[in-house]
Amino acid sequence: MRDDDDDGVGGGHSGGRAGVALPWSDGSFPPATLSQRRVVWDALMGMALHEATHALASGDVPVGAVVVGPDGRLLGTGRNRREETGDPTAHAEVLALRQAALSRREWRLEGCTLVVTLEPCVMCAGALVAARVHRLVIGAWDPKAGATGSVWDLVRDQRANHAVEVVGGVREHECGAMLRAFFESHRERP
Repeated sequence: MRDDDDDGVGGGHSGGRAGVALPWSDGSFPPATLSQRRVVWDALMGMALHEATHALASGDVPVGAVVVGPDGRLLGTGRNRREETGDPTAHAEVLALRQAALSRREWRLEGCTLVVTLEPCVMCAGALVAARVHRLVIGAWDPKAGATGSVWDLVRDQRANHAVEVVGGVREHECGAMLRAFFESHRERP
């Protein structure tokens, strides 16, 4: 993210804490109990789903992602933009990670959580490991190209230099329904 962007996510440039404060960014992130974590994961997945809807305008597959710092502050957002930009690496996860790194002013995203509506592919799983992301929260699993537990499990491969905690199935039905509707509408076109 550039310094002149006005969406507020790049708060790290002012010398204060990076990112945008969220209701749970009071130092208790993630919450201690499973039920509290579910509420937070659901809310963050809602933000990722909102990002995914923006991908539809450019004909991109509706995948959205958000990155939250170790203190629960929003550091980055992303949505698929491959069609919009012509960039094969413009996946929601990669764009959210890039924005988070700019917000923190470093490539290491240790302690961060990535929330994404669809299980990451091989490229995005590699980016998660390279960025040292601590936790991945997934909406829908991808049985055809998923690389974080479905087809491959790159983020927990013991040969990698870093392992990522994976929380799956958060708002899975909703995330999957958005993707199914997108692909069904594209199959119906002449």
